[in-house]
Amino acid sequence: MEFYRQTSRKPQKAGILAGSFNPPTIAHLELALAAAQCVDLIVCVVPRVFPHKNYSGATLDQRVEMLDAAGLRVPHAIASTEQGLFIDIARECRAHYGPEVQLSFICGRDAAERILNWDYGRAGVVEEMLGEFELLVAPRGGHFSPPVEYRHRIHALPVRSGYGEVSSTEVRERIARGEPWEELVPEKIRDRVREIYS
Repeated sequence: MEFYRQTSRKPQKAGILAGSFNPPTIAHLELALAAAQCVDLIVCVVPRVFPHKNYSGATLDQRVEMLDAAGLRVPHAIASTEQGLFIDIARECRAHYGPEVQLSFICGRDAAERILNWDYGRAGVVEEMLGEFELLVAPRGGHFSPPVEYRHRIHALPVRSGYGEVSSTEVRERIARGEPWEELVPEKIRDRVREIYS
């Protein structure tokens, strides 16, 4: 794991916000703001590879640059990793912050469903993952109700209304169609988003 923005703070609870950030949106900032009520530090992680999508659009350096400039107003770090799966990212974070750190991944309903239903090629992977970290799940396109057996490790993350449908994909598609998109990204990076994606 390579850190671009670091903090001297050693967290007891770290929330990992892993994503493509292609580009960062107001929803990413809202997720981090909501999760900061539950954890000491937000760790924004940009994987160099993704298990479920291709790498296109902004470069890794551009994504990190935009993320750093976006104006996240909570204690946070920014890192990249060669890993694409949450369990591998969690282990890298634990190696960095120490074995006692409590880890939670911050995600939306769609990502939580993908995590729980992904074909990992062997049984027991979900239980193994939830032994390593918890999930903080924000509603996105609907409420998420975790399976009963996992409810002690999966928690609802309340976010303000109006953010559930905001996505990086929507930003890119609006730019491509020539439609207004500016309100979907943090004000501080709008000019940079225009330069990269227009």
